Amino acid sequence: QVQLVESGGGSVQPGGSLRLSCTASGFPFDDYWMTWVRQTPGEGLEWRAGISMKADKMYYADIVKGRFAISRDNAKNMVFLEMNGLEVEDTARYFCLRPSTVSQAMGTTPPRQDEGYWGQGTQVTVSA
Repeated sequence: QVQLVESGGGSVQPGGSLRLSCTASGFPFDDYWMTWVRQTPGEGLEWRAGISMKADKMYYADIVKGRFAISRDNAKNMVFLEMNGLEVEDTARYFCLRPSTVSQAMGTTPPRQDEGYWGQGTQVTVSA
């Protein structure tokens, strides 16, 4: 049974940092691209970053480029999202996603909640 469990969210002030973690189980982790996707009531699902099986390819949404970094540790079946220079607009629930396609992992195709495997998410709140 595929399971994804996120952690590391919290409340921070603008300019602060957080490191999100996702622990995977139930599938050969290093055979899949992984992604981070966020959700807000107003904007819905928005892809933020994707990483290839061996971490030789990383892709980012323009809004987070230079501030966020995605990484993975295949020995631990984990994927991470390092978030720096957080802004109020980054406030959202962040999900770890095993995408259905490489296009979704790269951000070329938008995520769909009924595709792939999702964790429960972790809340990130940025406020002064």
